[in-house]
Amino acid sequence: MKTTLLAAALATVATAGLSAPEKYVLDSSHSQVLFDYNHLGFSTTYGMFSGFEGEIMFDQEDPANSSVNVSMPVMSMFTGWEQREGHFMSDDFFGAKEGDLVTFTSTGIDVTGEGTANITGDLTLNGVTKSVVLDAKLNQVGEHPMAGKPWAGFDATTTLVRSEFNLGKFAPFVGDEVNVKISIEAMKAE
Repeated sequence: MKTTLLAAALATVATAGLSAPEKYVLDSSHSQVLFDYNHLGFSTTYGMFSGFEGEIMFDQEDPANSSVNVSMPVMSMFTGWEQREGHFMSDDFFGAKEGDLVTFTSTGIDVTGEGTANITGDLTLNGVTKSVVLDAKLNQVGEHPMAGKPWAGFDATTTLVRSEFNLGKFAPFVGDEVNVKISIEAMKAE
């Protein structure tokens, strides 16, 4: 009986310090996905998505136990030139309609160092789902000086091959590889 009570007490103490992932929601006004690609060898063209939604289940004690789920409207793409955006939304590329989303759902996190990780997940883009890996970095976790609540910031990068998502028009003349840079802020959910 004493052995059973001791084992139960030790199990309680051992698990008391373990934390569970906490929910953070993206701050849409400070989260962006930037992309660039080579245009005919003459220039680099840039664009971005902003104002999107998502959540992070963040386990600060065990980051590998965290997860990410993000969605953004295709129509929120901004390139700085309205005609290009119209061309991207045409049947040559996205054929986008109101409500079409780009989504990313993490499937695993491999911690690679202090504040760094590779986040593997399913990216659904243009109706195609592929596994991608984000090279991610934790920028900071702490009290937001203006909001007065816990906040977290992350950056990540990856490279996509657009033809794998049925977006390969004009490749290889227009670069098939698209460099993606992500910067997000997230606030702890209430």
